[in-house]
Amino acid sequence: MTIEDIKQVAREAGDILLTAKRPKIMEKSGHANFVTETDEKVQRFLVGRLKELLPEAEFLGEEDGQDEFSAKMAKGFCFVIDPIDGTSNFIYEYRPSVVSIGLLKDGKPYMAVVYNPYDDMMFSAIAGEGAYMNGERIMSSEAPLSEQLSCFGTAPYYEELRDRSFDIAKKLLPLCVDLRRSGTAAWDMCCVAIGRCGLYFELKIQIWDYAAAALIAREAGCTVTDIEGNPLSYTGASSALCMSRGVKEIPTCFKEA
Repeated sequence: MTIEDIKQVAREAGDILLTAKRPKIMEKSGHANFVTETDEKVQRFLVGRLKELLPEAEFLGEEDGQDEFSAKMAKGFCFVIDPIDGTSNFIYEYRPSVVSIGLLKDGKPYMAVVYNPYDDMMFSAIAGEGAYMNGERIMSSEAPLSEQLSCFGTAPYYEELRDRSFDIAKKLLPLCVDLRRSGTAAWDMCCVAIGRCGLYFELKIQIWDYAAAALIAREAGCTVTDIEGNPLSYTGASSALCMSRGVKEIPTCFKEA
């Protein structure tokens, strides 16, 4: 199995998004936490195709009850998948939404693919081998934060984090050019990786939101940690902070909030 094989699976999954009709919506626990028939269809497709590529791999995904990290997943290979990162975007046709496929090896990021089918942008990385978009090497920006956009997520499923999220965002705004919110954590990290933004943060995201994109960002020269500067755990939910090469240290707004 190669990274090209995983990219092909992601592209085929993206085709399902592009051809999907207005989806039937189901709610999960938490504010505005939706799942659609297409989420479940894409996850079944991903599991089936990826099992063909790597039969011995475990699977951790957002849908179909495969969403708890286990000790067995910390050894050998484990695919961590988000069939549609940005489900609310998908429901309301507010772009983008992405397909995210991360592969852990002995609990550490090994391969990663994030695909935005609406703009045909295929991000990929192998640990230690650099990050790519549509086959071309990418690096994050070396510009200081004051000359870059920042993006953030509001952790919408966790109401107890709302005030702190917006307090940090309010203090971050004067430190950068402006703020953006896309609605998909994986896409935001890829935007930092390719130099569209200098920083992304969110106070709580799940492992399937960051497993692939964090490796892509890291291979593009970014610093990727939780918001206190600790390494991501790759075992479950975490805060996330992704900074480009030009952002040399964690801004004070994260320490004050």
